[in-house]
Amino acid sequence: MMRIENHLKFHAHNTGHKTVLVTGQVRLSYAEFNAKAEALAHSLRAQNVQRGDRVVIFMDNCWQAAVSVFAILKAGAVFTLVNPSTKADKLGYILNDCTPSALLTQAKLLPVVDEAEAFAAIPALIAVKGPSRSKRPHLLFETAVELQENQAEIISSGIDIDLAMLIYTSGSTGRPKGVMMTHRNIEAAATSLTGLLKNTADDIILSVLPLSFNYGLYQLLMTVKLGATLVLEKSFAFPQAVFDVMRAEKVTGFPIVPTMSAIMMQMRDLTSGFLPDLRYVTNTAAQLPVPHIEFLQRVVPDAEIYSMYGMTECKRCTWLPPHMISEKPESVGIALPNSEVYLIDEQGGPVPVGEAGEMVIRGPNVMQGYWNNPEASAAVLRSGHNPWEKVLHTGDLLRMDADGYYYFVGRKDDIIKSRGEKVPPKEVETVLYTHPAIREAVVAGVPDTMLGQAITAMVTTADAELTDKEIIRFCRQHLEDYMVPVFVLVTDELPRTDTGKVSRRLAAEILAKQYRQFQDE
Repeated sequence: MMRIENHLKFHAHNTGHKTVLVTGQVRLSYAEFNAKAEALAHSLRAQNVQRGDRVVIFMDNCWQAAVSVFAILKAGAVFTLVNPSTKADKLGYILNDCTPSALLTQAKLLPVVDEAEAFAAIPALIAVKGPSRSKRPHLLFETAVELQENQAEIISSGIDIDLAMLIYTSGSTGRPKGVMMTHRNIEAAATSLTGLLKNTADDIILSVLPLSFNYGLYQLLMTVKLGATLVLEKSFAFPQAVFDVMRAEKVTGFPIVPTMSAIMMQMRDLTSGFLPDLRYVTNTAAQLPVPHIEFLQRVVPDAEIYSMYGMTECKRCTWLPPHMISEKPESVGIALPNSEVYLIDEQGGPVPVGEAGEMVIRGPNVMQGYWNNPEASAAVLRSGHNPWEKVLHTGDLLRMDADGYYYFVGRKDDIIKSRGEKVPPKEVETVLYTHPAIREAVVAGVPDTMLGQAITAMVTTADAELTDKEIIRFCRQHLEDYMVPVFVLVTDELPRTDTGKVSRRLAAEILAKQYRQFQDE
């Protein structure tokens, strides 16, 4: 096992000329990237950042954010990435929770930092140059990454069981929690993933996912581990421009989420083989609906599709081998290499094949706990098979088929109790996705005096003429009566978290309000 920053140092010394990062017009070699990270590490030390201190990165996808990750690790500290769309109160909460010694940001985000002072003390600031209304004193990032003459190389202090990062969850069930991951955790997860993806130093990976999103962050970490190249884009807002970059850079790996495949399905000019160099597509965060898989198989027929399932607390849980995706498209697959997944009932006992149970994960990819939150940590990290280990109780309900492949059923907290029956939202969503005009769907239970909870759905469609009544009629043809939504809201866009995932919590709030109005009419 190795500390993460040492991978960068190794490649900088051995293949320093090779491009590690492409962002817009900026191209950095391993040697250049390492030199900037080294200089920034010295600047952090000068700001009195000590071994084990936390340092927050509050930036969008840019080379400065990528360099900051490795500079913080070189300084012996712990990095925390915060989504640039985060509002002042949430930023303040995170600053209060992890008490960082420094904050690395962009000038355009300094006004949010100013507002956050109402909620938390602001640590030493290093900011990327740019226009800003803020008068807050800060060290310029451009100055901080200039390597000074006679500066000795920082010798990494610490070992691989030291904390490397805190990744804050989206907080869908309350205040965000800081997931603690050591260098060893990261190395174990990255080794499993790069192994099953058959990654090599020749891979060129394009990511539009935020670095503050665990999935996006690991594209950077795995790239540097491999000695490969990452093409980092800010977003998928202009997909055709992203595809032009992919062709120009000869991209071989493309991590996506279902939102992106839904956008691609609406584009009429994507023909088979339009990304000729693409070797693989990965998906996680939310399961790829079967129509999305079939679409990808048509437009990138030579690329292997890796459908995966994961969570911040362990990075990734399961993966579906590409050769099985046509045979078991609704499966989230099998356990990652060097990890174990099993299901338990409410009493902690084993679950028969075909029945739903809570997924438990054991392995070196499991987090150390939630920062500054022993109660929440104890609730999910419990004693395992061995007296010395802790296993992760995920709160996710899955079932396993006779071949050992797992299928996501739903979150324990999301199960809808309607008419005395328990309804997993995922089962209703799966049926909705079989309608040829439905692009995205989310199902939630909302309060109802007669039913207990009413099953409701929010959908986006490719057919402006499709009505809620037609969708409910379609569900009646394919679902048992007690599973049919009583209310469907057709909308232009589904609510999302900061990381771009569809938010069931926000959807439930909107649906509850709309359902009340529907009942009053």
